[in-house]
Amino acid sequence: MLQPHLIGVISDTHGLLRPEAIKALHGTELIIHAGDFDKPEILSELKNIAPTLAVRGNVDHGIWAQSLPRTRSVEVGGIRIYVIHNLADLSIDLAAAGFTAVISGHSHKPSITRKDGVLYLNPGSAGPKRFKLLPSVSLLRVTGNQVEVELVELDAYKLENRG
Repeated sequence: MLQPHLIGVISDTHGLLRPEAIKALHGTELIIHAGDFDKPEILSELKNIAPTLAVRGNVDHGIWAQSLPRTRSVEVGGIRIYVIHNLADLSIDLAAAGFTAVISGHSHKPSITRKDGVLYLNPGSAGPKRFKLLPSVSLLRVTGNQVEVELVELDAYKLENRG
């Protein structure tokens, strides 16, 4: 039997790591942050929850941010995941390169779509509320080469009562 992997996906924290985000990411074996931390302490706090991989977003500046790559590739279970902050900057053919999923941020709008066999995931913004969008993160459940996605709106009541 294949061992499932639980991956937390977060983006656009903009200097705010909500307690609800911490609770939603608790128990994950890996966290992927798709950029726009705004301050390095967010990365440190996430690493206290689980090993964390990240890319630099357009508001991540300074010495601390220079060590973050603009894109990265991650292998989990039987899949390859491409991580980039702004999907508009994507310059590779994901399917041809053997990626199962791409994770991005930037728009603050959560999105889960599939195209040419590739999962496109934007977990939304987990930071300060912007526009009329609820703050959110996502959870990926990877079993072999299968991926399931759960969008988690950062509403304390929903988090306390989710099954």
